Formats: sequence, C-alpha cells, structure tokens
Amino acid sequence: MTDERQRNAAAAFRALHSAPRGFVMPNAWDAGSAIVLAQAGFAAIATTSAGVAFSLGKPDYSVSDDRLAVSRSEMLDRIAQITQVAAGPVNGDLEAGYGDTPERVAETVRLGIGAGLAGGNIEDADPVSGGLYDEARAVERITAAREAIDALDNPFVLTARTDVFQTPGGDLAACVRRANRFLEAGADCVFTPGAPDMATVAALVREIDGPLNLVMGLGAVPSDATALLDAGVQRISLGGTFARAALAFLRRGAEELRDHGTIGFAAGQTPQGELNALFAGVRLGL
Repeated sequence: MTDERQRNAAAAFRALHSAPRGFVMPNAWDAGSAIVLAQAGFAAIATTSAGVAFSLGKPDYSVSDDRLAVSRSEMLDRIAQITQVAAGPVNGDLEAGYGDTPERVAETVRLGIGAGLAGGNIEDADPVSGGLYDEARAVERITAAREAIDALDNPFVLTARTDVFQTPGGDLAACVRRANRFLEAGADCVFTPGAPDMATVAALVREIDGPLNLVMGLGAVPSDATALLDAGVQRISLGGTFARAALAFLRRGAEELRDHGTIGFAAGQTPQGELNALFAGVRLGL
C-alpha cells in the first residue's frame, strides 16, 4: 500500500471515531475474507490475531511457547495482504506489541503503518505471564506508541486494549482507570473486551473519556450491535468470531461427509464464478 493511500485510509478511520454514531468493524483473517467483508459495505474492517493464528494451524492468546506463537513477521505479512485488497480502512490486531519494552511496541506500530494499517490495537495483557502488565509499564508502552505515530506525523488511530475483564478479579473501576490513563497517554480509542452485561457497558460509556470499542462474540456482552451502538459504544468488532464460525462450519461439513457420505453443507456455497469475478475485480482495480 502506498503512503498516500495509508494516510487517506487512516484519516477516514479517524473520522469514524468522532462520528455522531458508532460503527461495526468485522474482522478478516486473510485477503479473501477481507474482500468479502469489504464488499458487504462496512466502513472499516479489522484483522483478527485469532483468525490468522488458526489459519496457520497455531493457537492464539497468551502463547508462551515461541514454537506455537505467530511471529510478528508472520502477522505483518498477513496484515499487508489484507490492507492491499481492502477497499477502506483496516485496523490491525497488533496483540501486545510483540515485545515487553516500550521501544519494541513503538517499532511494531511503525511496522504496522508501513504494512498499510489505518489503526491498531496494543494490549496490556502479558502473553508470558497471562496476567496484565504493571499499570505504569502499560502506560509507558502506549506513550511510546503515541510518540512513534507523532514522529511520523501520521493520522494512524491508536487503540489501547485493556484485558481487565479477562483476568480473575478484574472489576469496572480498574478497567475505567486503566482506560482513562491510556487515553491520557495518547490512545485515540480504548478496547475493553469481556464486559459482562449492558449495565457495565453503560458505565464504561459514561466513565471512559474517549471512544470505546467492544467486541461481540466474546463473553456475555449482548450480541446485538444496534443495542450497543444505541448505548453509545463507538466501535464494535467481532474478533475471531467469523473465523471460529467458519472453522466450525468446516468441522460440521467434514463430519457429515465422514459419517453420511453427503454434502448437504455445500447447498449454500458461493458459486465459483461469482468468487472468481469478485476477486479478479478487486485485484484488477488495485
């Protein structure tokens, strides 16, 4: 992706975060899924670390064994494939920045911008310990990312993700405190996966001093984008939901074929010619 195209996408993505009403941003895991989701008319799409990991036959989240983890270069390669074909802005799941130090996080953000991302998430979850980074350290990591973006004078949208609700004993007060500290450190948006109910969602919207991203398909948050947007959530993502659903469909189809010798699962498949035309049209239009 050219520098001009990345900057235009980032500027458009930034505008979505200040729009009067929020938006839904589904997550792709490869170029084909990105094209299909973009064709559906979403204003922006995101990548999913889970979907990318599963497509590589690897596990996702808090993977402490390097032999099992998706490397930064693998993730950035896939991100570049997605941004190349996406019709609009792409937000990247940059996990915990692929390193503990603020310097490593800053480098990852710069590489994400180079790969064409309009924005990206940095988590406060420590993939080695499975807990959260010390709060002061987590703030330093966001500050470093902000400084890297500002040094490039780029409209890239920095999202700070806090996994308070994903850890034992995590509570609303801790989530709000971390979120607001991240915003003060330069985050443009905060992402708080795992909010347990709509009362908590309302409190997050009320008490966090910036745009809020919530994810559907994870935890007990109602799977109703309209209700979340009505509550004041600015950005709704799906994480690995589409990827997991696709793999579940594949498993059910494989079991049907194995046990019954039938392919009823294929009744709703997209025609070959339609996919050929879709993908060729996007590639030729680049």
